[in-house]
Parts: sequence; C-alpha cells; structure tokens
Amino acid sequence: MKYQFVRGSLIGMLALGIVLPLGLMAQSKQQYGSLAEALRSGRSLYGNQGPQSVNWTNGGNKYSYIDNDQIHSLDPKTLQEELIFKSEGLTFPGTSKSFDYESFQWSHDSKHLVFKTNLRKIYRRSGISDYYIYDLESKQLKQAAKDARTAELSPDGSKVGIERGGNMFAYDFATGKEQQLTSDSTSENGVFNGHYDWVYEEEFGQEQAWNWSPDSKYMAFWQFDEHKVPDFQMTNYEGQHPDNIHISIPQVGDANPTVKIGVIDVASGKKVWLTPDETGDFYIPRIYWTSNPDVLAMMTLNRAQNHLKLYFFNVKTGEHHVVMEEQNSTWVAIFNFYTNVNDMIYFPEKSKEFFWVSDRSGYYHIYRYNYDGKLINQVTKGNWDMIKVSGIDPESKKIYYLSAETSGLDQQFYSIKFDGSDKTKLSTVAGFHDINMSPNTKYYLDSYSNVNTPLHVTLNDDKGKILKTLEDNKGVSDFINTHAYSAPEFFNFKTADGTSLDGYIIKPFNFDPTKKYPVVMTVYGGPESHDVFNSFSADTWQQWLAQNGYIVANVNNRGIANYGSAFMKIVYKQLGKYESNDFAETAGYLAKLPFVDGSKMAIMGTSYGGYSTTFTLLTHPGVFKVGIANSPVTDWRLYDDIYTERYMAPLADNENGYKNSADMTYAANLKDHLLLIHSMSDDNVHPSNTMQLLTALTNANKDVDLRIYPPGAHGAAYNWESYILIQSVSYQYLERYLKGNCDLPNLNAK
Repeated sequence: MKYQFVRGSLIGMLALGIVLPLGLMAQSKQQYGSLAEALRSGRSLYGNQGPQSVNWTNGGNKYSYIDNDQIHSLDPKTLQEELIFKSEGLTFPGTSKSFDYESFQWSHDSKHLVFKTNLRKIYRRSGISDYYIYDLESKQLKQAAKDARTAELSPDGSKVGIERGGNMFAYDFATGKEQQLTSDSTSENGVFNGHYDWVYEEEFGQEQAWNWSPDSKYMAFWQFDEHKVPDFQMTNYEGQHPDNIHISIPQVGDANPTVKIGVIDVASGKKVWLTPDETGDFYIPRIYWTSNPDVLAMMTLNRAQNHLKLYFFNVKTGEHHVVMEEQNSTWVAIFNFYTNVNDMIYFPEKSKEFFWVSDRSGYYHIYRYNYDGKLINQVTKGNWDMIKVSGIDPESKKIYYLSAETSGLDQQFYSIKFDGSDKTKLSTVAGFHDINMSPNTKYYLDSYSNVNTPLHVTLNDDKGKILKTLEDNKGVSDFINTHAYSAPEFFNFKTADGTSLDGYIIKPFNFDPTKKYPVVMTVYGGPESHDVFNSFSADTWQQWLAQNGYIVANVNNRGIANYGSAFMKIVYKQLGKYESNDFAETAGYLAKLPFVDGSKMAIMGTSYGGYSTTFTLLTHPGVFKVGIANSPVTDWRLYDDIYTERYMAPLADNENGYKNSADMTYAANLKDHLLLIHSMSDDNVHPSNTMQLLTALTNANKDVDLRIYPPGAHGAAYNWESYILIQSVSYQYLERYLKGNCDLPNLNAK
C-alpha cells in the first residue's frame, strides 16, 4: 500500500516538482506552455538535494559523497575535501568495459569500497547484482561476488558475506576462496536463506536478511519456507504466449511462510538454530547484535502484531530468555516506512543498555532499559510524538532525535540526556528537518525546508553550530522569481465531532478572491503516513492545476502519524471510515470559503490514496463530483496479510470490519464520475481489486471510466510516455467533469 517514487529514477524525477512563493503576481511570471512542460520543470524546481549517497567514515570523523560518479570525502573538522575514487579510466577486471556502479558501501576500516553493479531488480528494494571490492591503497579492483542478492564486507575486512540463490557464502581474501555455508535452499517458492520473501521485504521494510556479528565471527540469517504460501500470478500480455510471473504472496487469512533464524560460525561452519518459545503463526521482523559479542536480540510478533517479545539468544548454545514484552490494543510498530524509521529499538555499542520507542503513554517516546530487561527510565515525555532517533552517544549519555513537539506540521531536532534531563533544541529554523548524523554523534547533515524556504543542507556540529552550508538552492529561488508559482497556505478546522485537522490549499496563480474556483483534493491518507508538512513543495502536477484555475488541497486526516496515538489509531479495524469522513468534512469546510465552488470538487490519489478516493465517493456520495483512483485497494481481503492485519486485525477477529471497509459493499451508492487506473503487472495492489470493483459496480448498474496500462507496476506508469499520458487523461477528466469543458484536444493528435 506504500507508494513511493525511487529517488533518481525517471518517474521519480518527473514526479518531483515545484517550489515555493515569493509573493510576485502570477501575471508577471512565465507560465507553463503545456502539461509536459510543467512536469519536466521538476528538474529545475526540485533543486539540488545536497551531498548524495552520504557515508560516514573513520568512525564518523569524515563523510563521503558522490559527485558525477566520483567519490569525495570531507573532514568536518578542517572542512578539507579529498577525491577518494573516480571511475574514469577504470574497467571491469579482465574486460575493456568501463566500470560503472549502482551504489557502494565502505568497509568498517575505511580502507575498501564495496561496489554494487549490474543491478537486476526483483522487488521494491531487492535485486540481483555483481559486487566488486576496491582497495584505496593499491587502487586495485576485483570481483567479490557475482549474481548475488546481497554482499557485505565483514567488520574486520577479511571476508565478504554473500547470499546467492538462497544460500549463504563467505569469500576469504587471504585464501582467495569462497566457502559455501548453507546448502539447503530448494526454490523461491520453497526453502531459501538470507533474503526475504515478497511480503517480509515489502511490509517489514528491509532488503538484506542476514547480518555479520560485530566481531566478524558469525553470520545470522533468516530462513524462509514458502511451501504453504499461495501463488500470485500476473502478466503484461506481451508476445504470442505471454509469460506469467509467479510470486508467493499471502493475502489476508492465508498461510504465511515459516521463518526461523540461524547463526553460522564462519570459521568452523557450525550452524545453530535460534528457536523462540512461540507457538502458532508469528513473525520475526528484526534481529540485532547486542554489545555482547555472543548475544543476538530477536524480535517476535504474533500474527495480529499487537504482542511483541524481545529475546536474547546465546548464539553458541541457543540458550535464550525474554528480556522485554510490549502489548497494545491495536498494533505495535517496529518501523515506519513513511518517516524513514527503520528501527524502534537501539543497542549502542559498548553499553549494556538499550532503548525502545513505544506509544504506551499515548505518544511515541523513548524508554531506557538495561540488559536484564529492567526499565531504567522514560527518556522523552510530553503530549507530542518522538519521530526518529538519529544518534546515541554512550560516553556523553546523550540521545539525538527528531520530534513533532512544536507542531504536527514540523519535524525538529533535539538532544537529551539518557536520564531525560538537559533537553536541547538544536534546530532553529521552522519547518521539516531531516538529519544524517555521524555514528560518533560529533557531526550531522541537516536537510531542512519550509513553505517559504527551498531546501537547505548544512553541516553542523553536535551543538547545532553550522560549520558549512552545503546547499541553499539559490537557483530555485531565482527560478520562482521569474516563473509562476503558488505556495501552499495552511488551514485548520474542527470536524463535527471536534477533531482538529491541519491542511493546506494552493490557490490559482491568477487568484481573484471575487471568483469561485473548483477544488482538487490530492490525497493519500494511509495509517502511519503523513501528507501535510511545513516543507518546501515539490509537486509540478499541483502547480499545473493551479495555473489552470484549480484550488489544490490536502489534509492530515485521522490515521496520520505525528499527532498522537489516539488520532492515528482510531482507524484500527475500520480502515476508510474516518479517512473518508475527514476528506468529506474538509470538502465541506472548503466549500464555505467565499472563493470555492462547492459544487465542483474532485478527489484523487494513488495506492492508499486510490482507496481513499473510491471509498470516499461511495460512502459520501455527492460531496465530490469527480474521483480519480490510481491502483486502488478496493477490498482489504485482497491485500497482503502483514500490512492489512496490522491495521485491520486477522480476518476471523474482524469479519464485519472487512466488509464495512470494502468498496464493493457500497457499490450501489456511486453517483459521481469515477476514473479507475491500474496496471496488470502490479504486484503490490493486485489488479483483482479494480476488476472486482468493476463487477460490483456493473451489477449495481453503475458506470465508470477505466484505463489499463499492462506493463506498468504499482502506480501504472512505466516510462515517461505512460506517465505523461496518465496525467493528461487525468487532467482532461477534471476539465470535462468539473469545468464542463468538452472541447478538449485530441491526445492522439500531438
């Protein structure tokens, strides 16, 4: 259900779009000549994002970054820069082919680079690649692994761990030989080691299903058995006899893969299975090495995902015990895709304490434990959400974190002592801050913006002092001085039941307060996500609509993160109910504004936003005249089990909730115009969602418009042409049914 463009991809670059205000009259600025021109302008308006592919090295005293395929490093203490690597003149070993790479990682000793090349994508995060090691001293490049899903240098730099074909390997630099560590893999729909299946990768948010121990002695890995998981098939209908792609994906109520954790002593090859005291269906979403070199921490979650246990295992013997438990009446979060939070638990090196992030108080906060599982103290407190831990320093006993303390619209940076004292706000500019902190917490990169400030990137010390401004995007500011742009303007109102909601509107470029304008709400709205921030806008589609006389709006509906658990978790077991209510009430609030035409409103979105669109049209008919739903879930029984059961509970515990959250239940209510868009190659929201809704609507004698793009994935667009076409069709749909404009250009005549 998560919908996110990949940074640097073609579609991602196209989708990223515009920037913000300067108060000049739109009439005096250059406007877009076409929709394609508007969407292309994203490359100029998005601006520079600061150093790319930042890796902290030398224990955190330097960082490296990529610039035009060259790798540079910067020393924050001296601000001296150094060229570390350039691919110019370098070829793949034994060939004349110029060397290029997808990404890289540093060895722990900062003496080697590990390059990932020749990537062949599999799922959202994973793919098959070749891996090469570059020695910075000798400037020699050699292959470390071929056709591997993942590969990683051991912390001591002596070996490369490899997962290939569902088995684990280790390449030893000293001997020049590769050692096979497991040999029990059968197939992708059978047994395999060291990589996740579709649902674990997608819904627990990680690519690599194995970890080196800090002392380089062990490799801990997941093993999956997919035999009982149902087979999902899809095709793009290409060729005379189209191929069917087969993926094991469990939907609601289906059998899950059987999962267990193994630990291999790399020197001896001895393998130990770590078996928790769990029965029935359960998940193992995370493992962590503790500061004790022989102790691995394992998280387990029951199928309902509301009971978490933290085990400590002795990896030599398999002896184990439960250190901590967390239970919730809704769900227990172990990461957050939308706020880029990979972990809710932290094990600092050289410390016998760990930190757990919980919403047990009604807001997410940090809790401090010792290795015996005793709660020492609650670190952060208040009626606001701690969002993300950015750094922990056991020596100074400080934690650095991002929070929504100032506002649900902002993300600010703080430090605090382990005991909860000496809280200090380090960020000074209002808006959204994203922090990349060195592992020794001496320095950090702060990427920040707000609705009036394009993205700035600064290098700071641990006290918040700016050491160097790395990017101020003056070019973006100059661009919007000469080009038409409308800034988001925030609003707040209370729903009929007294709930306060934050939102924004973007007014037309040539805004005339005496006129009435149609409204397009662009929504997502899924649980734990966040739509409206005080951040620099980058959406060229919204700006195109604004240029053409539409007001664009969005709202932080209930279910959204960073407003406390009561606000977010009210959607539990009843997805769609409060989201659609809040979209309808937002439309009602906007309709009362003197410059809004309340009879001409549209709602549109992709993925969960597509579900928000269809469910709102069907349960609040007549509020929105038009809906455009791309890749919508239409019945949660058709979606994968980990995501859905987290928010809806297992099917047997909530059958009425599933029925009440399904579009098909309300198909006969449709009275507005609906455009459905889907790909037949969508492995995330399967096309059966749209197809079953079409059947229900047909049976209710209801008509909709449909666009199918067979080769596309989730979101339907698969290249520039398909992206432009989808946006063009959507725009003409708005023009026809909101404005009554039937004299529209022939899209095939261009």
